[in-house]
Amino acid sequence: MHDDVRAAMASPDQCHREPEAAALMSRVREKAARICGGDERHTSVLLAGSGTAALEAAFSSIVPADGRILILDNGHYADRLCRIVSVHQIPHVRMEFGWTQPISVEAVDRALADDPSITHVGLVHHETSTGMLNPLREIGAVVARHGRSLAVDAISSLGSERLDLVADHIDWCVGTANKCLEGLPGVSFVAGPRERFAELETVPAHTFYLDLYGHFNAQDREKAPLFTPALQVMTAFEKALDRAIDEGVTARGERYTALAERIRTGLADRGVRFLLPPEHRANSVTNVHVPGGLTYEELHDGLKAEGFVVYSTQQQLAGVFRVANMGQLTEGDITEFLAAFDRVVAKHAGETE
Repeated sequence: MHDDVRAAMASPDQCHREPEAAALMSRVREKAARICGGDERHTSVLLAGSGTAALEAAFSSIVPADGRILILDNGHYADRLCRIVSVHQIPHVRMEFGWTQPISVEAVDRALADDPSITHVGLVHHETSTGMLNPLREIGAVVARHGRSLAVDAISSLGSERLDLVADHIDWCVGTANKCLEGLPGVSFVAGPRERFAELETVPAHTFYLDLYGHFNAQDREKAPLFTPALQVMTAFEKALDRAIDEGVTARGERYTALAERIRTGLADRGVRFLLPPEHRANSVTNVHVPGGLTYEELHDGLKAEGFVVYSTQQQLAGVFRVANMGQLTEGDITEFLAAFDRVVAKHAGETE
């Protein structure tokens, strides 16, 4: 993260019931909605917790008793959405496309036409388990044409990929302070039209701490947090949001794309196989197969000893690892990473000779 964001974590101790904390919360809510493409018609609700907290708050709160949500599943994080609605006994339909497979917009269109009981659609924008960027704008248009409500997990896309609450017909957008917004984990949020939040008053709550309407009512109408917020993390998040707004989503996306292409070109030159074809990849994560002759643990531990951390995929994709280029990385960092990668591969090649 940027030094300005890290320094904001050392802000003075604050009482969360004082006017200064209320003002901070209001500013962050407005900026979080703005980074999603919102205007005066939109707002956001902040939660103390990782992105999963905001996901659970949204997906357990937005579907009315007589509604049903269609989950579009092509990876681990869509499966997580299914698990969330199942835990809360939210009526749902699961449409599976298979890991590494793109979502068919035509299939979504047919499903909504055939089943009028579906009131909501749940989509993961950037499915980081595979690196897949799903067709948000096209799906949003279909959902809107059928008069349904779209809920988007934008945790790993917001801030660097094209996303707009209005243009993409998003009713519920879930984000987090970290990832492409370059803050710290510990604050997450749900953004959307103000009228949609107000409509939740008639939807029975399924959870106490993560009741989305309860948080909206407290933050928007009472100008106070429902429960104790993570004020230091929120202070750092405001600094990160200011930087994101100043840079702009398009410019950040271009910066990330340049870094991702540098990683991908370097790995391709080394004969590494990619999980997805170029047209389906997001601009912040690259999923690749572990080189032959190495285990993931050998690659991970060797790179960590060199100062770099890569991330494994889920069990369904054993032998695949992820390289992220979010945050304040530079071209020099990528050059050093590729050199470290070469040393780790060479070391284990030498050991097997």
